[in-house]
Amino acid sequence: MAFLCRRYKVSRSGFYAWERRERSCRSRNDEELGARIVGIHRDSRGTYGSPRIHELLKRQGVRCSNKRVARLMREQGLRARVSKLYRRSSGVHKFFEKTGNLRLDQPAPTRTDQIWVGDLTYLRLGEHWRYLATVMDLFSRRIIGWTIARNRTTTVTLRALRRAIALRKPKPGLLFHSDRGIEYSAYGYQDYLRSRGIVPSMNRPRNCQDNAHMESFFHSLKAELVHQHRFTSEAQLNGQIGGYIERFYNLKRVHSSLGYHSPVEFECLANASQSVHQIG
Repeated sequence: MAFLCRRYKVSRSGFYAWERRERSCRSRNDEELGARIVGIHRDSRGTYGSPRIHELLKRQGVRCSNKRVARLMREQGLRARVSKLYRRSSGVHKFFEKTGNLRLDQPAPTRTDQIWVGDLTYLRLGEHWRYLATVMDLFSRRIIGWTIARNRTTTVTLRALRRAIALRKPKPGLLFHSDRGIEYSAYGYQDYLRSRGIVPSMNRPRNCQDNAHMESFFHSLKAELVHQHRFTSEAQLNGQIGGYIERFYNLKRVHSSLGYHSPVEFECLANASQSVHQIG
């Protein structure tokens, strides 16, 4: 110790006085705040960055800056889990070009079951592929129907749609938007939509951004779950995907576009607000 004091030109008495000194209030507060941050980060499955953690701390009554949260996260080696967005190319089916993108002319939804969006993605199971089809309510970003299948066919997308309809029982006039893949543009799928009074809408050719909300969900799913696991059985794959969608994404995962609420929480708040207006 004497050598280090000489090396850095610090008196030994000064060093021992500093060592015996009590920790500052700021240091103790940082330790307490850091523990809260670790807890929130763990509950988010390691997916939240400083903006979301800062928002949740505010809800808990903790007053601090986003910069302080970011600093404490860096000091503890905490980072939001991210991954490159995996995009797939959808075929363009000229026969169905008469089904245009009706979403372009629609304002943002103001309640549930006005606009749904659907898509399909690939998941690896061992050395094989499985196909996940999902349906999202655009108002709340909630996944209201999903299914996993061995084959990429109209059956898998229809099954997800039927589950969404069984859950929500939408009124005629609902707009359903998807890409132009054969799983959505097939006669059977289009006929089923129209038989339920649902209006079909599709991406413009060569424009995957028209279905950006579903692309964003698949990005989150793969970055926060799929790319962190190697699935070895059907039961494991279904259990992990179901847990992510039903118990985390829908119930807990906050969205900045929803005022830092989860999809289920956002729907509850919206329904409560509509009830108050109806009573008034």
